[in-house]
Order: sequence, then C-alpha cells, then structure tokens
Amino acid sequence: MERITINVHRREEKGKGAARSLRRNKMIPAILYRGGDSLPIKFPKKEITQFINTTAGNQIMVSLKFADGENKLALMKEFQVDPVNRELLHADFFEVSLTEKVKVSVHVGTIGEPIGVKRDGGLLQHVIREIEIECLPDKLPEHVKVDISKLEIGQSFHVSGIDLGEDVKILTDPDEVIVNIVAPTVEVVAPVEVVAPAEPAAPEVVKKGKKEEEAEEGKK
Repeated sequence: MERITINVHRREEKGKGAARSLRRNKMIPAILYRGGDSLPIKFPKKEITQFINTTAGNQIMVSLKFADGENKLALMKEFQVDPVNRELLHADFFEVSLTEKVKVSVHVGTIGEPIGVKRDGGLLQHVIREIEIECLPDKLPEHVKVDISKLEIGQSFHVSGIDLGEDVKILTDPDEVIVNIVAPTVEVVAPVEVVAPAEPAAPEVVKKGKKEEEAEEGKK
C-alpha cells in the first residue's frame, strides 16, 4: 500500500476562535484518534490540501512526521470544508498499527459500459458506493473496481461479486447491490380527445296565430 509522509505539529490552541486564527496563518486544525484517546494536531494547509486533492477519496496510509522526530501511521477518517468557498476547515485521522487489523470503508468504482446501457438503452443505477472491510493496514486496498460491462437490463452486481483476496474481509452484506441496470422509462402520453365542432343551430320558426295570419291577408 502506498504511504505518504506529511509534516504535522501538536496543537495547543483549542476552540473556534483558535481554529480561525490557525486557518488565517495557513494551518489546518485536526484530531488524531487512537482507541479512546485523541491528540489535537495541526497541518500546514498546503500539505494537507495537496494530500486530499491527490488521493481523491482513496484510502492512503499516512506517515505523520512530528517536529520532534516522532512518526505515527494513520488513515484519514474524514474532513470538513466550508460549504460556500470550499476551503478546508478541519481533518480527522485515526492512528493505526501494522500488526492490528482495522475496519474502514473503501470507495467502489465501476469499469466498462454495461451491455444493457450501450446496446439496449437501459439506465445504470448506483445503489451503494462504499463497502466496509477489515484487514491489516498494509493490506488495505486504495479503492475497489468492479467490471460491469456484461450486465444486461434487469441484472445487478452484488457485493458478493467482489473478490479482494484472503487478506481482506468484506463486512458489508454480500446481498447488497452495488449497481443495477433498469429498463428505460417510457413516457405515456394520454390521447387527446378531439371534439367535433357543433352544428349551427337551425333558425327558430315562430308560428303565427290565426288572427295574425288574417290581419296580414287583409293588408294585401
């Protein structure tokens, strides 16, 4: 497994005000967890940002290099960014040992275009994008790729189809669906009722009374 070294410092500053001050000085506050303990730390903004951007969600083991010469192995747990300007705000790591197994979530990506999509016009649906695994840190895959090119409409790829070898145990339910191919949605258009134009009404015929007819005869 690839390993990256990042410079890190122990952090005495605490609280929101201290965190804002650190960020103004190009430092990012963070926490390093180990069992039930936690150690406040801080990173140079440039280094931690570059790490996050280059790893792109992959699980990469980090060697945290402290100023006093101590090194700790760790994995990134999560990080927070500002929702408006997308600036990095905080990061969490957990310390690992090469002799102790860890439980982590890894991203599941896909390879290939399914037959059901390419040939038959079906739709690809992603159901889950991560699986939980357990292994020693140096056996941890950076990511998982599954080949879905042979899937046809109505077929799915399940967790049970993933093989990571004997050194990695998959904890996610094997029946969980990674992706499935569904038939394209056909929009049903309701028929338009054509209404025939109404025939013009016949002129009303007013029947004259007998006296009226006699009066007109007398005028002739």
